[in-house]
Amino acid sequence: MRNILAQFGTPESVSWLEGKIEKLVGDKSSKNLFMAYSLLNVKFDATKPISFKQLDTESASYFSAHRADILQVARIYLLSEVLGHDEEYYTPKVANIIQVADTSELETFLKYLILLPNQEAYKQTAVEALRTNIATIFDAISLNNPYPAKYFNDQQWNQMFLKAAFMERDLSQIESVDERANADLIRIISDYAHERWAAGRKIDPLFWRPVSKFLNEDLLNDMKTLLLSDDELENMSGALCCYHSENDKALALLNSKPELKHKIAEGQITWNTIKQQ
Repeated sequence: MRNILAQFGTPESVSWLEGKIEKLVGDKSSKNLFMAYSLLNVKFDATKPISFKQLDTESASYFSAHRADILQVARIYLLSEVLGHDEEYYTPKVANIIQVADTSELETFLKYLILLPNQEAYKQTAVEALRTNIATIFDAISLNNPYPAKYFNDQQWNQMFLKAAFMERDLSQIESVDERANADLIRIISDYAHERWAAGRKIDPLFWRPVSKFLNEDLLNDMKTLLLSDDELENMSGALCCYHSENDKALALLNSKPELKHKIAEGQITWNTIKQQ
């Protein structure tokens, strides 16, 4: 992070920030941390374009994937440095800052939380973000973010996945969907699908991805509905669930769609390609 700031920040801004960090390390102060954090948007221009191509580090790669701006990097760098020097003292102080953060600051914190020391200490902040109806905040924690898969329990994970579907977010951007699949989530998915079908509404085909390993009799009936649907995407999602299920009854159902079975076997239809249809 220091290299990113040195390359794309002004020397004056970087020197100012390093001075603030040095002072916060030598003379711990909640007030001074808050003041330094609040002045970052004056010292670093969020509109200035930056590139991470020449920086081959894990954090640079993560910043690049999320198209971070220089202000976001500066915010995470400041928090990371003070936490790295005195985790016990500064963890609650950082929590206090985020508690009063504006939308932009909270979005940054959630999106890059996985890069901070003692990241698990802020799990409650991440979970509370699931309650928001502000799409940018919800997306910051739920999409392209490994934090939920690493720290959320099943109930929290399920809440996030269902709300992402309800808010019509891009489910392909939720990480570790297969690994975090669980029986409770499968029941919720089936119940929600039945509600949508009863209302004559469409369902994101990726919504079905977690069910493959949990195909009981009720879910097998749902697979029949998908495979017999007039909607090609529903056919594909049902076929993918059956193909990856290792369930004899599900595999027998899939035999009714030999063309889809062949395309899945050949890699022409996957959960990654189905979103592109």
